[in-house]
This record gives sequence, C-alpha cells and structure tokens, in this order.
Amino acid sequence: MHEVTLLIDGQSRGASDGKTFERISPANGRAASRAPAATLADADAAVEAAARAFPAWSALAPTERRKRLLAAADLMDARTAQFIETGVAETGAMPNWYGFNVMLAANMLREAAAMTTQIDGDVIPSDVPGSLAMAVRQPCGVVLGMAPWNAPVILGTRALAMPLACGNTVVFKASEGCPGVHRLIGSVLQEAGLGDGVVNVVTHAAEDAPAIVERLIAHPAVRRVNFTGSTRVGRIVAQHAAQHLKPALLELGGKAPVVVLDDADLDAAVAGIAFGAFFNQGQICMSTERVIVDRKIADALVEKLAAKARTLKAGDPAAADSVLGVLESEASARRIKALIDDARDKGAQLPVGCTVEGAVMQPVIVDGITPAMKLYADESFGPVVTVQRVDNDEEAVRVANDSEYGLSAAVFSRDVSRALNVARRIESGICHINGPTVHDEAQMPFGGVKKSGYGRFGSKASIAEFTDLRWITIQTGPRHYPI
Repeated sequence: MHEVTLLIDGQSRGASDGKTFERISPANGRAASRAPAATLADADAAVEAAARAFPAWSALAPTERRKRLLAAADLMDARTAQFIETGVAETGAMPNWYGFNVMLAANMLREAAAMTTQIDGDVIPSDVPGSLAMAVRQPCGVVLGMAPWNAPVILGTRALAMPLACGNTVVFKASEGCPGVHRLIGSVLQEAGLGDGVVNVVTHAAEDAPAIVERLIAHPAVRRVNFTGSTRVGRIVAQHAAQHLKPALLELGGKAPVVVLDDADLDAAVAGIAFGAFFNQGQICMSTERVIVDRKIADALVEKLAAKARTLKAGDPAAADSVLGVLESEASARRIKALIDDARDKGAQLPVGCTVEGAVMQPVIVDGITPAMKLYADESFGPVVTVQRVDNDEEAVRVANDSEYGLSAAVFSRDVSRALNVARRIESGICHINGPTVHDEAQMPFGGVKKSGYGRFGSKASIAEFTDLRWITIQTGPRHYPI
C-alpha cells in the first residue's frame, strides 16, 4: 500500500489531527493507498504557505522559472514507472493510459515553461499628451487547482503548470480517488527545486470534500480557482467562487457526439469511435457518448462497430488479455447499467449486450436511442456509446446540439469542406474532423461551452485566466487639469 502525505511549505506531514483514509482499488478490492484526511486548519496552512512563497516566486526572472519547470518535466518522465504503479492500483486503469498521462503531463510542463517569456502586454495610444499607457499582465497570487481521478496526471498537472508559469503559487486539492498519484505530482515539482510553498498538495476524505473546498475558495489569499470534474460539482465550485468574487476556470462534463456523414470512410469512423468511446472504460471528459449517423450507412456502421467492440476486453489491468481496464468503482458500474437498462426497456437494441461483473463493464452499444431514454441526455462516463440515425446534415447538426453539454465533438466525411461546415455549427469548445473526440495536446486551447464549463486551459489561451491585466500609465510631460 502506498503511504501518502500532505505537502505544505515544502514539508511532508500528516493531517493535524492524525486522521487518514484509504483508497480501495476497484480492480482487486485491496487498499491501494493511505492518505491524510486534511482538516480545515491544514487547508488554511496550505494557502498561507503559498501566500508566503508568492513574492519570491513571482519575482523570479522568467528564464529561471522556465529552468525549474523544465527540470520538473524531466523528473516527471523519469518517474513514469512510479506513476504507473500507483495509478493502476488506485484507479484500475491500464498501464498504457498512465504512460500516456505522464508523457502529456510532462509536455504540459514544457509548454508552460516556454510561456514564461510570452506573458506580454501592449502599449495603447492615449489621448492625453505625454501619457505612455500600457496594458501589463501580472501574476495574481495564490491559485487553487482541483483535478479528478480519471486522467489524474494530465489534469492534475494542467491545474498547476500555467498558473506556475505565470508567476503564481498553487494549492492543489487532490482527488480522494487518486491521492497517491496527485501527491506524486507535488513531489516532482518540489524535488525540481521550485521552492518551498510554491506548490502545496492537500488530500482529504470524501466526506470532508465540501467543507475543504469551501474553505479553500473562501480564503482571502486565494485569487483564482480552476476545477476539472463533473458539472454537478462544478456548479457548486462556481457558486462558492461567485460568492467571494473570484474568477473560476471550469472544465466539466461532456456528451461528445460523432457525426458520421453518408460519404464517410466507415473503417476510419469505427476506429475513431471505438477509441473515443471505450478507451479507459469511457472515463474521459471527451469520451464519445453519441454516434449520429446518416441513415443510409447506419446499419453498416453499427455492424462494423459491434465487431470492433467484441475485440476489446475490459478487466483487471494486470491480466494479459485486458485492454480497457476497469471502472473506478462498482457504484459507477451500477449507475451506468441502470441507464442502459432504462434504454433497453424503452426499445433500444444492444448489438453487443451489456456484461457487468463488479467494476468491470464490457463495451456497450445502444442502438436506437430516443429522447425518452435517460441515456439520451445523461453523461454515462462509461464504455457506452449510443447510435441515432438522421436523414441529412441539417438534422445531424440539430441532434448534435441537442445536449446541455458542449466539450468535444467530431465529424467524419471524405468531403472536408462539407465536414467543416458541419463542424462550425456544432456547439462545442473542441471539434475534430476525421479524428476521435478524445484528443489533447499541451499547446491547444482546451475547454467547453454550455454546461461543459467556461474558460480555456492550454498554453497562451490560459495566460488570461491566471494573470491580472493592469492599466499603467507614465506621464512624460506636463499635464493639463480643468481645475
């Protein structure tokens, strides 16, 4: 079992009252990690440590911040095996998923390092004679970052990388679903020499989450909030942030559609859909949840997709024949199965059935989805994809937009101009043509619309999220006043 500690002001320590909690592996039912159940006093201590570290970190030359972030990236790569071991045990995901997580997270640190000299401003023409007017971006202070368990190295690192590059210090609230993985991110940044208190990591028991989150957001030293997770919790985070007049960047749930036009390459579409829908058990915010396909090719697409799904096995990540891993809990499996059962009871077909054993769910295709079924609107966050037939491009766009979510989407067509016309009308923050809905790169603007959240992570796009834009003037000559 992995023993976890808090990271506060550069020190590893337990909770102030000594309490701990255990993360149980969904793959084998054994305790994967034991972590401190932080108290409100611990949360305050983490913010205060970050506030003390802010003046020195924000004053560092940009090249020095870059140097330390690059060192952290190299150290993260070097600890890939430890991330994989800890992550597989805590969440039941496949080793290759964690290997990808570490690779992309390290690249996020490198991309953030490259941005330290790109945080620029403007000289703005002024009507006042002799006035030099400037728009200047400056670090805002302590940033609170919160990330989930499903892509924990990527999303945990994303919560920290650009805030640090912009000159802020960070308090990272780890997920109770992967405290060991999230604490490892803190260890990497601390060991890379960022400085005591620059990054602080707080772990907590599930029942304490509401109080800890509220306390962290409310602390006067916290100036920005970023959260990745469910729309339900994101709404709570937004309410707390609004109460204290603090900007929040939210990347929330998704119900990603793939539109398959009648001229699409079906093999390419099937490959993209299967990856997008079933990889990591569909537990990715961008996972393909909906296939919207032209009626003329729908039967052929479903037949090919069902054949592909039968080759993909979910199971214990330690098993040689497992490709997809397991769900994060048996409770998730029960919730998803209830959505599938409701759809089947209301007339949907299941070309490859629905097989569930504990936290293991084999891929599911729900053909003939209708708005009367709960699965039509609800995010499954599992290895489930629905199929809906349409008659033309206009209906495809209408159905794709018939969702409260708007994170990722995709369009498959051999006619790129036609596909681009469809993509431009889909209400989503991200859309890929002839590619899967699951795709991320460190330098890209990442975020959603509607109930998938607001704001953008990623490189230059996030500089505005984690800096204050100030108007500063220098009067270089005499100034006339009316009195």
